[in-house]
Amino acid sequence: MGRFVERDIARRTLLAGAAVTGAGAVWAGAGKAVARDGGRSLEPTEITAEVARAERALTELRRDLHRHPEAPGQERRTAAVVARELRAAGLTVSTGVGGHGVVGILRGVRPGRTVAYRADMDAVPPADIIGTGIAPAHLCGHDVHTAVGIGVARVLSRLRRRLSGQVVFLFQPAEETLSGARALIDAGVLERLGVEEIHALHCGPFPAGQFAVTPGFGMPGQDKAEVTLSGPDPVDSARRLAAEIGALATVATPQGPADLERLVADALTPDGPLSRFIAVQATAREAGVRVSYRCWPQERYVEVREAVRRVVTRYAGAGVHFPADPFPAMLCPERDAHLLARHLRRTLGRDAVTELRAAFPPFSGEDFALYLDRVPGTYTFLGVRAPGAPITTSYPHFPDFSPDERAIALGVRAMAGWIADRTRPGARRGGPVT
Repeated sequence: MGRFVERDIARRTLLAGAAVTGAGAVWAGAGKAVARDGGRSLEPTEITAEVARAERALTELRRDLHRHPEAPGQERRTAAVVARELRAAGLTVSTGVGGHGVVGILRGVRPGRTVAYRADMDAVPPADIIGTGIAPAHLCGHDVHTAVGIGVARVLSRLRRRLSGQVVFLFQPAEETLSGARALIDAGVLERLGVEEIHALHCGPFPAGQFAVTPGFGMPGQDKAEVTLSGPDPVDSARRLAAEIGALATVATPQGPADLERLVADALTPDGPLSRFIAVQATAREAGVRVSYRCWPQERYVEVREAVRRVVTRYAGAGVHFPADPFPAMLCPERDAHLLARHLRRTLGRDAVTELRAAFPPFSGEDFALYLDRVPGTYTFLGVRAPGAPITTSYPHFPDFSPDERAIALGVRAMAGWIADRTRPGARRGGPVT
């Protein structure tokens, strides 16, 4: 992959740091602190040790969730498992929040800030699987996200006697339908709990052991249009109109591994082809066209809507309707992402971090955008590509998506340390206390 070919020695060293030593303990004494000194900050070595204790159990948890995928809005079993694990860790737990959402609160013994961590729980619906599927399946990594979130809660709970402030864990339903975040926000979880910032990981097509931060970028939103035709031969007109609207796209839907590799390369290229783009899906349906498109930056929605209207007006008897405002793009604060990158390089090594220089990917959205519209935070891709594996095994929504499970422990190590830093009283927007 050129610049994406990992350095084998660096990767093996990093992954080895999260390996289990004497695995088999399933979080004995959950919720009890292992450190008694309330005056020192958490050390990376202590977090690493706790992750090593939990790694095997977290892997088994992920496999259990993977065997029981639940569609958006139907996450009953997953929510019950999450609630059970959080209660076992000693957290205060609320269920049925915004549907099947689960909220866990972990309070440290020292004063500090309130920081949230989001993990999504739902599986990919059949229609959203590349090539379509026959049932919901965990092909976006939400089972990994949930396991990482549980792991962060467990690790910080065991170290809570030196944890500052409080951590709010949001296990969110219905991310795939872009409705779960809104439901949790409408339930008041941010305002009622005084959340000051929020963070999340998402599986991505990067080497296992590498994190891709998103300073000033993120993921595109989405806009939709419905076109109706009433002139002569509306079926043929719909077909031709769909092709013309589709031609507005500046980036094509990837058709195979080579296209995906190029897409990843473009996302890491400053001022490259993904720094400004339009991705369009226009489908003819009898006497009409259904349009869905994404663009970057999101200010281009006005421009694209006007372009669609111009195309439509060339067809007699055609009309276009935009049923709702565009779903917002997820724009990650630049400063926060750089702070996270600095933290990860310091605790995991310089090779552990890469930086996206564009919105990625252009063909899907993320309702984490709604949280970032209200509070600052970070959204980071957790590399889950196994050595030598095809890119489709680490690219969400592909039917052979199969993440390297060693990334779970790395995700817990990274986020447990980062969240612990961010809850400290001095961790304002200027960065964590060092």
